[in-house]
Amino acid sequence: MTLQELDRAYVLPTYARNYVHFVRGENSMLYDAEGNDYVDFGSGIAVCSVGHGNPRLAAAICDQAKKLIHTSNLYLIEPQALLARRLAELTGMDVQTFFANSGAEANEGAIKIARRYGTDDEGNVKRYKIITLEHSFHGRTITALKATGQEAMHTYFGPFPDGFVYAKNIAHVYDLIDDHTVAVMIELVQGEGGVQPMEKEEVQQLAAELKRRDILLIVDEVQTGIYRTGEVLASNLYEIVPDIVTLAKGLGGGVPIGAIMTTHKNILKAGDHGSTFGGNFLSTRAALEVLDILEERKNSGELDHMLLLFEERLKSYVTKYPHLFEKEVGIGLMRGLRVKEGRDAADIIKAAFKQRLVVLKAGKNTVRFLPVLTLTKEEMELGFERFETALGTL
Repeated sequence: MTLQELDRAYVLPTYARNYVHFVRGENSMLYDAEGNDYVDFGSGIAVCSVGHGNPRLAAAICDQAKKLIHTSNLYLIEPQALLARRLAELTGMDVQTFFANSGAEANEGAIKIARRYGTDDEGNVKRYKIITLEHSFHGRTITALKATGQEAMHTYFGPFPDGFVYAKNIAHVYDLIDDHTVAVMIELVQGEGGVQPMEKEEVQQLAAELKRRDILLIVDEVQTGIYRTGEVLASNLYEIVPDIVTLAKGLGGGVPIGAIMTTHKNILKAGDHGSTFGGNFLSTRAALEVLDILEERKNSGELDHMLLLFEERLKSYVTKYPHLFEKEVGIGLMRGLRVKEGRDAADIIKAAFKQRLVVLKAGKNTVRFLPVLTLTKEEMELGFERFETALGTL
């Protein structure tokens, strides 16, 4: 059987796969089994933050694998403790952190912390409702899926947990708050919702009002976190201090890891939550190396310089191709081109792939760009050269 036949026969078909077979990578470049090179402006959906085949990350993983990969959370894990401290220091937040394996798990844990916050020590539920935004995306597990403000994603899998309500926008959140509301959960830039940033002033006003009313602010930074928006957290960029922040994707550079950071220390006790694999030696050692690499790039000015160059190039396409694009959207290296009504983003993405450029779709009609954070100017130029060729074929 061919590899494609094996996949079709034995893997549950939950993905609309493109059957290209990548076999290796080098920073922003991917290479298929035939030796063709592709410029990757998707980075594994914002996961491969320090690029493909990063030698420093590979060396750290290899070194740790030779010693210990996993012992379970029943025992001390040195890189886990070091990573928790590092996240607190880099973000400037006074937090404790729980480590999981994915963004969905991190958001599940955040929801549990919020529910615990709304319950007294005798187990009586005082507050339980969580407000999220329409067009949000918080994960594929049952509870995270219900927290996702997209009705189309709620088909087939009910009954769902109660207690979630959806605001049309941040201004609408205030109308939905009642005596049972325990938390508001938002993304500062909606990724799956079309690379849509929230207004900074609105977010700051919301954070202040929630603090005044003793309602938790949960910020889902699964996609925006770990320098994707130019700062360690988008929350740092927005100058807010949430009660809970969730992370995943770029934190491990490709090694699965999720994190829940909370300012409410000791809110959970032994037995309230757990994870067999979460925060093991391998994933936390990888995350420490990722943070080292990205902090160096940020401090050198290379990251900020690349953010500006990338943004300028995307804006130029709105001017040059007004029949295709309505506007450029996003923050940092989480960006998109909103496609004009009557045009289909999928056609642009397919055309780009034919030119060996990987870009993604977001929302109903946005071409999404999530390049590696170690992107070089040469890789960027090659990618945009291929993008322009693709646009010329439409």
